[in-house]
Amino acid sequence: MSDTAEQDEQGERATGQLSEEDRPEEGLRSQLRERRLAAHRGAQRVFARFAFHKTLRERLAELDGVQDLYDLDERSDVYGDGVVEALETKVAGLLGTEAAAFFPTGTMAQQVALRCWAGRTGNPTVALHALSHPEVHERNAFSEVGGLRPVRVTGEPRLPTAAEVRDFEEPFGALMLELPLRDAGFVLPSWEELTEVVAAARERDAVVHFDGARLWESTVHFGRSLEEIAGLADSVYVSFYKSLEGFGGAALAGPGELVEEAKAWRHRYGGLVFQQFPAALSALAGLERQLPRLPEFVAHARVVAAALREGFAAAGVPWARVHPEVPHTHDFQVWLPYDADVLSEAAVRTAEETGTILFSFAWDRSGPGLACTEVQVRSAGLEWTAEDVKTAVTDFVARLPGPISR
Repeated sequence: MSDTAEQDEQGERATGQLSEEDRPEEGLRSQLRERRLAAHRGAQRVFARFAFHKTLRERLAELDGVQDLYDLDERSDVYGDGVVEALETKVAGLLGTEAAAFFPTGTMAQQVALRCWAGRTGNPTVALHALSHPEVHERNAFSEVGGLRPVRVTGEPRLPTAAEVRDFEEPFGALMLELPLRDAGFVLPSWEELTEVVAAARERDAVVHFDGARLWESTVHFGRSLEEIAGLADSVYVSFYKSLEGFGGAALAGPGELVEEAKAWRHRYGGLVFQQFPAALSALAGLERQLPRLPEFVAHARVVAAALREGFAAAGVPWARVHPEVPHTHDFQVWLPYDADVLSEAAVRTAEETGTILFSFAWDRSGPGLACTEVQVRSAGLEWTAEDVKTAVTDFVARLPGPISR
């Protein structure tokens, strides 16, 4: 959803798969997206100022102070040594694993991890959720590139249950769990449910891999440390550019032998990049500066979510949902009973006319007259009080058509 979907749309247009002349609505949405990004850059108040929206100069300035995290007088990295190895050691320590390997992308890291596990289990079948990232956003990479066979345990907007895993009708070598499950609303199971699901997979002699792109912010919901959470799985992938705001990159963490084999496959997949010190340094900065703040963001996201619910109720919107009702992380969904284009236009107009952005992401159609978007709360969102949120809701609803507009 949102940023990923828009990037895919841009890529298709660039390769000629979409024609604005043949599909004028795509041209209108592209214009709306540009207006939204411009409004976001100029806004006085937002819930999050995303690192990837910044200029090159601003992004490079974020490396100021990294000399306190790594000796910049050391020789720069070459094919994964130096600062990259230091980052890998840091991640393995945080997650409590024997080793970790840096990858340029999470897509590559997870393909490699599950390919390695398939060789060990003798079964290339990977059980996962229908809304998981490989199924929705990776163009069938598991099967097309990795030689793996994904099977969907469930399509419900929640993580799989232990019963679904235990009773699945065919064998699988690995169970992949996305924590949190973004496209279902950044949802997480309870700690008890998660441990039961892992146990159910182990009963079937399957390994468990966590897609932990956003695992960093799951500690509040689970009430457990990163090491305890990662310790449930046989391997874990984490991202450096989402909540940690790094330049890019990911890590695969797990047993030493698995990680060593993964590094061999990383080379075969073209992921052994000559020099990666900018991404590695920014990842170290993210672990130092952003990771400790995530619990604060989660706590305030719950304040924002409650204020949104109250604001829409007070504004007379007949059906509005915040999902999860109490966010599991610092990101969540909002559902409203309007066409997606209507909501997108109202969100941009509100931002342009008030300097306040309530909804930074695109709205996706989720049914007849129903649309959904994401709200992501970061440091900028801490400035909002509950009353600020309710006022912004009133301004937004006033720009919606129909009898409920004010």
